[in-house]
Amino acid sequence: MLAKKCKETGKCVFNDVVNEFIEKAEEADGFIFGSPVHYAGATGNITGFMDRFFYAPAQAGNAKLYLYKPAATVISARRAGTTATYDQLNKYFGISQMPIISSRYWNMVHGNTPDEVRKDEEGMQTMRILGRNMAYYLKCIEAGKKNGVELPKQEEVHYTNFIR
Repeated sequence: MLAKKCKETGKCVFNDVVNEFIEKAEEADGFIFGSPVHYAGATGNITGFMDRFFYAPAQAGNAKLYLYKPAATVISARRAGTTATYDQLNKYFGISQMPIISSRYWNMVHGNTPDEVRKDEEGMQTMRILGRNMAYYLKCIEAGKKNGVELPKQEEVHYTNFIR
């Protein structure tokens, strides 16, 4: 039976790029995930990837792959659906105790092609600021480690079932 097999292994039963990413994730200092907008939401590919990446290690008790690591979302669209997609992907970070790195506006660009995106001056500025903010946050983490700043103590997880 494959149900919750990831709880035993910390890997997804579908042996593909998600498991390759899980292997590399522990060494990562932070993450930036991106998606174009499809039907006012993130693509099915990134949603499936994120579901599996965040679920399998957590089920096996290996949330350290992403715990306290800064993360950002970058969204690209022709026109609409960007804020819904931004919110959808950022929820993975919020539930995983990951600091969400922002810019001066939501992390999005607009255009149908890379050339059109490059013409989105506000979007490109947002991306530059996002990059600087991520670099700054990573430097702060490193400075904290060098100065003995400890990570918050983790509490045992308690799940509540609202059906009584």
